[in-house]
Amino acid sequence: MNLLTSPFAVYAQTIQPWGSCVVDGVPTLKCLEVVYGNIVTMSSAFIVLILFIMFIVGGFNYLTSFGNAEKVKKAQGTLRLALMGFIIFVSAYLIIKIIGVLFLGGNSNSLFNFNLEVSPAP
Repeated sequence: MNLLTSPFAVYAQTIQPWGSCVVDGVPTLKCLEVVYGNIVTMSSAFIVLILFIMFIVGGFNYLTSFGNAEKVKKAQGTLRLALMGFIIFVSAYLIIKIIGVLFLGGNSNSLFNFNLEVSPAP
């Protein structure tokens, strides 16, 4: 497993767990959920990486400020912004999970699955 990505798999449009979204070489609306799921997964990994870097830089600046009030204030600002970003990220994740439980029956994978009902041709 790559450390920079999240523990969730990123699927291509033709992977079977999502079903086939390409019919006769033409993508259907079913492909939108795959693209959206890929964007959410990769952006989450990117956000976590950026927050980790912000915590490291803020902590390093705080430790190397040597009591200089201006450097301490700058380091505290970086740490404060990193903490606010972490709180926003976790809140957004929890909101998505709560929506999944309340409106989609609690299946964590059902949030990105859109079921399109197709009636048979007459």
